[in-house]
Amino acid sequence: MNNKGLAKRIIPCLDVKNGETVKGTNFVHLRSAGDPVELGKAYSEAGADELVFLDITASAEGRKTFTNMVSRVAAEINIPFTVGGGINEIADVDRLLNAGADKISINSAAIQHPKLIEQIAQHYGSQVCVCAIDARYDKDGWYCYVKGGRERTDLNLFDWAKEAADRGAGEILFTSMNNDGVQQGFANEALASLAENLSIPIIASGGAGTKEHFKDAFIKGKADAALAASVFHFGTIAIPDLKKYLRKEGINVRI
Repeated sequence: MNNKGLAKRIIPCLDVKNGETVKGTNFVHLRSAGDPVELGKAYSEAGADELVFLDITASAEGRKTFTNMVSRVAAEINIPFTVGGGINEIADVDRLLNAGADKISINSAAIQHPKLIEQIAQHYGSQVCVCAIDARYDKDGWYCYVKGGRERTDLNLFDWAKEAADRGAGEILFTSMNNDGVQQGFANEALASLAENLSIPIIASGGAGTKEHFKDAFIKGKADAALAASVFHFGTIAIPDLKKYLRKEGINVRI
Protein backbone atom coordinates (compact mmCIF):
# COMPACT_ATOMS: atom_id res chain seq x y z
CA MET A 1 0.00 0.00 0.00
CA ASN A 2 2.89 2.38 0.66
CA ASN A 3 4.37 4.42 -2.17
CA LYS A 4 7.40 2.36 -3.11
CA GLY A 5 8.76 5.19 -5.27
CA LEU A 6 9.70 7.36 -2.30
CA ALA A 7 13.29 7.32 -1.11
CA LYS A 8 13.87 5.26 2.04
CA ARG A 9 14.94 7.37 5.00
CA ILE A 10 17.80 6.89 7.47
CA ILE A 11 17.08 8.47 10.86
CA PRO A 12 19.54 8.78 13.75
CA CYS A 13 17.87 9.01 17.17
CA LEU A 14 19.32 11.07 20.01
CA ASP A 15 18.25 10.64 23.62
CA VAL A 16 18.56 13.95 25.42
CA LYS A 17 18.78 14.34 29.18
CA ASN A 18 19.10 17.80 30.77
CA GLY A 19 20.19 19.24 27.43
CA GLU A 20 22.94 16.65 26.79
CA THR A 21 22.95 13.59 24.54
CA VAL A 22 23.17 10.38 26.53
CA LYS A 23 24.64 7.21 24.91
CA GLY A 24 28.25 8.09 24.13
CA THR A 25 29.38 9.03 20.67
CA ASN A 26 32.45 8.48 18.53
CA PHE A 27 32.22 11.69 16.54
CA VAL A 28 35.78 12.74 17.27
CA HIS A 29 35.59 16.10 15.51
CA LEU A 30 32.78 17.40 17.72
CA ARG A 31 33.60 20.03 20.30
CA SER A 32 31.12 18.35 22.60
CA ALA A 33 29.78 14.93 21.69
CA GLY A 34 27.21 15.56 24.39
CA ASP A 35 25.73 18.58 22.62
CA PRO A 36 22.65 17.41 20.68
CA VAL A 37 22.87 20.39 18.32
CA GLU A 38 26.49 19.63 17.39
CA LEU A 39 25.65 15.96 16.93
CA GLY A 40 22.54 16.76 14.90
CA LYS A 41 24.60 18.98 12.61
CA ALA A 42 27.20 16.26 12.13
CA TYR A 43 24.47 13.76 11.20
CA SER A 44 22.83 16.25 8.87
CA GLU A 45 26.16 16.85 7.11
CA ALA A 46 26.76 13.07 6.92
CA GLY A 47 23.52 12.62 4.96
CA ALA A 48 20.90 11.70 7.56
CA ASP A 49 17.42 12.27 6.10
CA GLU A 50 15.76 13.18 9.38
CA LEU A 51 16.57 13.25 13.09
CA VAL A 52 14.65 12.25 16.21
CA PHE A 53 15.35 13.88 19.58
CA LEU A 54 13.80 12.25 22.64
CA ASP A 55 13.49 14.15 25.88
CA ILE A 56 14.16 11.55 28.53
CA THR A 57 13.93 14.00 31.45
CA ALA A 58 10.31 14.98 31.27
CA SER A 59 10.35 17.03 34.50
CA ALA A 60 9.28 20.69 34.28
CA GLU A 61 12.92 21.84 34.44
CA GLY A 62 13.93 19.25 31.84
CA ARG A 63 11.13 20.44 29.56
CA LYS A 64 12.42 24.01 29.54
CA THR A 65 15.97 22.85 28.72
CA PHE A 66 14.61 20.62 25.96
CA THR A 67 12.52 23.42 24.40
CA ASN A 68 15.61 25.65 24.32
CA MET A 69 17.53 22.83 22.62
CA VAL A 70 14.76 22.45 20.00
CA SER A 71 15.11 26.16 19.13
CA ARG A 72 18.87 25.76 18.76
CA VAL A 73 18.45 22.67 16.56
CA ALA A 74 15.92 24.49 14.35
CA ALA A 75 18.36 27.38 13.89
CA GLU A 76 21.28 25.13 12.90
CA ILE A 77 19.87 22.13 11.04
CA ASN A 78 18.07 22.04 7.70
CA ILE A 79 16.66 18.49 7.66
CA PRO A 80 13.30 17.64 9.26
CA PHE A 81 13.38 16.63 12.89
CA THR A 82 10.92 14.98 15.25
CA VAL A 83 10.78 15.49 18.99
CA GLY A 84 9.24 13.25 21.61
CA GLY A 85 9.14 12.54 25.33
CA GLY A 86 6.74 13.88 27.93
CA ILE A 87 4.20 15.18 25.39
CA ASN A 88 0.80 14.78 27.05
CA GLU A 89 -1.41 17.55 25.72
CA ILE A 90 -1.84 19.92 22.82
CA ALA A 91 -0.04 22.71 24.72
CA ASP A 92 3.16 20.59 24.71
CA VAL A 93 2.82 20.11 20.96
CA ASP A 94 2.27 23.82 20.45
CA ARG A 95 5.36 24.74 22.48
CA LEU A 96 7.66 22.36 20.58
CA LEU A 97 6.35 23.24 17.11
CA ASN A 98 6.72 26.93 17.95
CA ALA A 99 10.31 26.21 18.97
CA GLY A 100 10.89 24.83 15.45
CA ALA A 101 10.25 21.06 15.51
CA ASP A 102 8.77 19.57 12.32
CA LYS A 103 7.02 16.58 13.87
CA ILE A 104 5.94 15.38 17.29
CA SER A 105 6.24 11.79 18.52
CA ILE A 106 3.76 10.53 21.10
CA ASN A 107 3.85 7.08 22.72
CA SER A 108 2.29 6.33 26.12
CA ALA A 109 0.17 9.50 25.96
CA ALA A 110 -1.42 8.30 22.72
CA ILE A 111 -2.43 5.01 24.33
CA GLN A 112 -3.75 6.77 27.45
CA HIS A 113 -5.55 9.52 25.49
CA PRO A 114 -6.10 8.33 21.89
CA LYS A 115 -7.99 11.57 21.14
CA LEU A 116 -4.63 13.39 21.36
CA ILE A 117 -3.76 11.87 17.96
CA GLU A 118 -6.94 13.36 16.48
CA GLN A 119 -6.30 16.74 18.12
CA ILE A 120 -2.76 16.95 16.71
CA ALA A 121 -3.90 15.85 13.25
CA GLN A 122 -6.80 18.33 13.24
CA HIS A 123 -4.75 21.27 14.55
CA TYR A 124 -1.53 20.77 12.62
CA GLY A 125 -2.10 18.06 10.00
CA SER A 126 -1.37 14.32 10.11
CA GLN A 127 2.19 14.82 8.88
CA VAL A 128 3.08 16.35 12.29
CA CYS A 129 1.91 13.34 14.33
CA VAL A 130 4.25 10.36 14.66
CA CYS A 131 2.74 7.61 16.79
CA ALA A 132 5.58 5.72 18.48
CA ILE A 133 4.77 2.18 19.58
CA ASP A 134 6.97 0.05 21.85
CA ALA A 135 5.84 -3.54 21.45
CA ARG A 136 7.13 -6.93 22.50
CA TYR A 137 6.47 -10.36 21.11
CA ASP A 138 5.16 -12.35 24.08
CA LYS A 139 3.90 -15.91 23.96
CA ASP A 140 0.39 -14.65 23.18
CA GLY A 141 1.48 -12.27 20.38
CA TRP A 142 2.74 -8.72 19.88
CA TYR A 143 1.62 -6.39 22.68
CA CYS A 144 2.14 -2.68 23.28
CA TYR A 145 4.03 -1.47 26.33
CA VAL A 146 3.98 1.93 28.05
CA LYS A 147 6.08 3.78 30.64
CA GLY A 148 9.34 3.27 28.79
CA GLY A 149 8.58 -0.40 28.15
CA ARG A 150 7.93 -1.27 31.79
CA GLU A 151 4.19 -1.88 31.66
CA ARG A 152 2.28 -4.16 29.32
CA THR A 153 -1.08 -3.02 27.99
CA ASP A 154 -3.86 -5.21 26.60
CA LEU A 155 -3.42 -3.59 23.18
CA ASN A 156 -2.26 -5.76 20.33
CA LEU A 157 0.42 -4.02 18.20
CA PHE A 158 -1.44 -4.37 14.89
CA ASP A 159 -4.83 -3.31 16.27
CA TRP A 160 -3.36 -0.25 17.97
CA ALA A 161 -1.29 0.76 14.91
CA LYS A 162 -4.45 0.56 12.79
CA GLU A 163 -6.42 2.63 15.29
CA ALA A 164 -3.64 5.24 15.48
CA ALA A 165 -3.61 5.50 11.67
CA ASP A 166 -7.42 5.75 11.57
CA ARG A 167 -7.31 8.53 14.18
CA GLY A 168 -4.95 10.54 12.00
CA ALA A 169 -1.35 9.60 12.84
CA GLY A 170 0.91 10.42 9.89
CA GLU A 171 3.54 7.75 10.61
CA ILE A 172 4.08 4.79 12.91
CA LEU A 173 7.46 4.48 14.64
CA PHE A 174 7.58 0.84 15.72
CA THR A 175 10.24 -0.27 18.20
CA SER A 176 10.53 -3.99 18.81
CA MET A 177 11.53 -4.47 22.44
CA ASN A 178 12.73 -8.00 21.63
CA ASN A 179 15.19 -6.65 19.08
CA ASP A 180 16.16 -3.36 20.72
CA GLY A 181 19.77 -3.06 21.80
CA VAL A 182 20.84 -6.55 20.70
CA GLN A 183 21.90 -5.45 17.18
CA GLN A 184 20.66 -8.66 15.56
CA GLY A 185 18.34 -7.04 13.03
CA PHE A 186 14.90 -5.44 12.99
CA ALA A 187 11.58 -7.25 13.55
CA ASN A 188 10.98 -7.65 9.83
CA GLU A 189 7.91 -9.91 9.89
CA ALA A 190 6.02 -7.54 12.16
CA LEU A 191 7.22 -4.56 10.09
CA ALA A 192 6.02 -6.14 6.85
CA SER A 193 2.66 -6.88 8.42
CA LEU A 194 2.29 -3.22 9.48
CA ALA A 195 3.41 -1.97 6.05
CA GLU A 196 0.95 -4.24 4.24
CA ASN A 197 -2.01 -3.30 6.41
CA LEU A 198 -1.55 0.45 6.80
CA SER A 199 -1.39 3.19 4.21
CA ILE A 200 0.92 5.46 6.26
CA PRO A 201 4.74 5.21 6.46
CA ILE A 202 6.31 2.79 8.95
CA ILE A 203 9.61 3.62 10.67
CA ALA A 204 11.59 0.59 11.86
CA SER A 205 13.35 0.90 15.21
CA GLY A 206 15.22 -1.54 17.42
CA GLY A 207 17.84 -3.98 16.23
CA ALA A 208 20.24 -2.23 13.85
CA GLY A 209 23.70 -3.78 14.00
CA THR A 210 24.94 -4.03 10.40
CA LYS A 211 24.27 -2.45 7.02
CA GLU A 212 22.48 -5.65 5.99
CA HIS A 213 19.99 -5.13 8.79
CA PHE A 214 18.93 -1.84 7.20
CA LYS A 215 18.61 -3.51 3.80
CA ASP A 216 16.44 -6.25 5.33
CA ALA A 217 14.21 -3.70 7.08
CA PHE A 218 13.52 -2.08 3.71
CA ILE A 219 13.21 -5.23 1.61
CA LYS A 220 11.82 -7.89 3.99
CA GLY A 221 10.26 -5.46 6.46
CA LYS A 222 8.92 -3.11 3.75
CA ALA A 223 9.69 -0.19 6.08
CA ASP A 224 9.73 3.37 4.77
CA ALA A 225 12.46 4.51 7.15
CA ALA A 226 14.91 2.96 9.60
CA LEU A 227 15.95 4.53 12.87
CA ALA A 228 19.02 3.71 14.95
CA ALA A 229 21.11 5.18 17.75
CA SER A 230 24.11 3.19 18.95
CA VAL A 231 25.47 2.07 15.56
CA PHE A 232 25.60 5.70 14.46
CA HIS A 233 26.72 7.23 17.77
CA PHE A 234 29.56 4.74 18.24
CA GLY A 235 30.69 5.03 14.64
CA THR A 236 29.98 1.34 13.88
CA ILE A 237 28.19 2.42 10.71
CA ALA A 238 28.82 5.71 8.92
CA ILE A 239 25.75 7.09 7.16
CA PRO A 240 27.52 7.82 3.82
CA ASP A 241 28.81 4.20 3.72
CA LEU A 242 25.38 2.86 4.63
CA LYS A 243 23.70 4.84 1.87
CA LYS A 244 26.27 3.80 -0.75
CA TYR A 245 25.72 0.16 0.27
CA LEU A 246 21.91 0.47 0.11
CA ARG A 247 22.08 2.19 -3.28
CA LYS A 248 24.27 -0.66 -4.56
CA GLU A 249 21.67 -3.14 -3.25
CA GLY A 250 19.03 -1.40 -5.37
CA ILE A 251 17.35 0.55 -2.58
CA ASN A 252 16.30 4.10 -3.38
CA VAL A 253 18.05 6.41 -0.90
CA ARG A 254 19.04 10.07 -1.17
CA ILE A 255 22.79 10.49 -1.46
